[in-house]
Amino acid sequence: AGRKGEELINSAVISHARFLFHRQYIYAIHISNADLKLKDPKMITRDLVFDGVLVRLYWPKTSPAGNRKGIIFLHGGHKKLDQAKGGPNILFSRWPTKYPNEKFRLAPKHPYPVPVLDCLTAVIHFMKNAKEYGVDPNCIAIVGESSGGTYAAAICQELVTREDLPRVRAQVLIYPFLQGLDFNLPSYQQYHSVPPLFRKRAVSLGLTYLTGKTMNVDGVLKGTHVPPDLREKYQKWINADNIPEEFKARGYVPLEPAPFSEELYEQVKRGYETMFAPLLAEDDIIRQLPETFLLTCEYDVLRDDGLLYKKRLEDHGVPVTWYHVQDGFHGIMAMAGLKAIEYPSTQKCLQNVIQFLKGL
Repeated sequence: AGRKGEELINSAVISHARFLFHRQYIYAIHISNADLKLKDPKMITRDLVFDGVLVRLYWPKTSPAGNRKGIIFLHGGHKKLDQAKGGPNILFSRWPTKYPNEKFRLAPKHPYPVPVLDCLTAVIHFMKNAKEYGVDPNCIAIVGESSGGTYAAAICQELVTREDLPRVRAQVLIYPFLQGLDFNLPSYQQYHSVPPLFRKRAVSLGLTYLTGKTMNVDGVLKGTHVPPDLREKYQKWINADNIPEEFKARGYVPLEPAPFSEELYEQVKRGYETMFAPLLAEDDIIRQLPETFLLTCEYDVLRDDGLLYKKRLEDHGVPVTWYHVQDGFHGIMAMAGLKAIEYPSTQKCLQNVIQFLKGL
C-alpha cells in the first residue's frame, strides 16, 4: 500500500510538471518541506540552498535557448503541517515549482513570521540570481496555493518597495487566506461546515500559525479580538457590503461583534500585520502590485477574502484575472494528478492558471 501511494503521489507531481512548464519555463522553484523526487525522464530536478532555505528546482531537459520565464511556487497546507513524509506530502507535491525540501520551517515549532520570512529569503535570492539559472529576472511569477497564497500576496507586497530587485511579473493567488478580522463574512457563514476547511478549523490553524499554540477559537470567531478603532479603520476594506449581492443571497445574516477583549487582543495582535493579513495593506502598496490571477471557490470559507482582495486590486488599477470555481471547494487543486479522487473541475482550474502564465 505504501509503494502504491508513493507512485500515486509521484504521478501527481509529474502531471503538474508537464502542465506548468509546457516548453516555456526553464525553472519552477518549489518552496516546501516535503521530500519527494520527481521521476520523469523529461524533467531535471536539483536541490539547492538559497541563503539557508532548501529549495528544489525543476526544469525541462529540452527548452529553447535564452532566458526563460520562471515560477516560484509556495505550497499550501495551512502553515502548520510540518511532517516531512506521509499524507501531507500529497498536498505539498502538487506543483513542481519551488521546493525547500524539508524546510522552510513551519508552525507550531516555528510560528509566524518564520515560515513566510523563509519564503521571502528564498524568493529574494532567486530574483537576485535569476540569470544564473537562465531565467529572465523581469519575467518571474510568484504562485501560491491556500496558505502559500497568503505568503505569495505578502511577499509581493514586501517587494514593491525594493528598488534593488526586479519587479515581480505576476502573482497567482489560489484560494488564499488574507485577513483575520472577520470570520462572519458571508462565505464563513454559508460554508462553515463544508470540508475540508471548516470555519472553526480555519481559525484554529491560523491561530496556531500565528502564536505557536493551540488556542480556544470561540472569542475570535465572535470578533472579540478586534479593538473598536481597528474595526473602524478596516471597515472600508473588510465589509460584507463590498461583496457582490449574488454571493450573499443565501445563508448570510449580518452579525454584531461581541464585546472587545483586551486580553485576547494581546494574544493575537500580530495578526494585524500585513505579512500575516495582506488584505490590510495600505492603498499605496496595493496600487503597486503586479498583474494578478486570483482563483476562488464557491464552497470555501475563504471565498470572500479573495473577493475583497479582488475589489481592492481593481479599485487601484491592478490588472486582475479572476477565475471562480462555481462547484469548487478549498483544496481542489491539491487533487490534480490523483486520478482516483480528482474532482472534475480540478483540470479546469489548472488550465486557467496555465493559460494565464503562458500569456505573461
